[in-house]
Amino acid sequence: MKIFCVGRNYGAHAVELGNAVPENPVIFSKPDTALIKDGAPFYLPDFSNDVHHEVELVIRISKMGKKIQEKFARNYFNEIGLGIDFTARDVQSELKAKGLPWELAKAFDGSAPLGSFISLDSVFDTEKQEIENIAFHLTKNGETMQKGNSHDMIFSFEKIVSFVSNYFTLKVGDLIYTGTPAGVGKVAIGDRLEGFIADKKMLECEVK
Repeated sequence: MKIFCVGRNYGAHAVELGNAVPENPVIFSKPDTALIKDGAPFYLPDFSNDVHHEVELVIRISKMGKKIQEKFARNYFNEIGLGIDFTARDVQSELKAKGLPWELAKAFDGSAPLGSFISLDSVFDTEKQEIENIAFHLTKNGETMQKGNSHDMIFSFEKIVSFVSNYFTLKVGDLIYTGTPAGVGKVAIGDRLEGFIADKKMLECEVK
């Protein structure tokens, strides 16, 4: 099982971090040790003083594929969920200043909480939404911190699947974190994070 993540996929988030809007998807990966499931807590790492939450729509690959054409990409995923891409922002800033990869800031143990999934058919049926119009948000201690919608993605789900599959063979169960909207912020011990697709709670995680 592989975990791919897309950076800078929402224009407002790129702007809030002072980054240029990319011409192609910005891809990085996390190991399976980054996953936190079933509402388990996230423990702040001792190497960072500035860990940020980044809530993201996550698609799960349902069919093996390589060099998938964008027009066929929808056939390779049928579920959507929510995840958090925890980022050690201070570490990331140091790495970026030196022109180094981001893994130490993005791929550390526990950096990828993952909530539940729902079928895309279920989203259509119960929320009257389309794949290009999936609303989601994250609360911290009951206060909304991030709000996003898939129609604001720079690169669509299909574009991302096609792009990634040109470099890596996608297998059943692989995960793609598709980018975060504006509103990222620091977390602290005792914070409770909850993620929602529309009004359905999909994820919860306590910071310890």
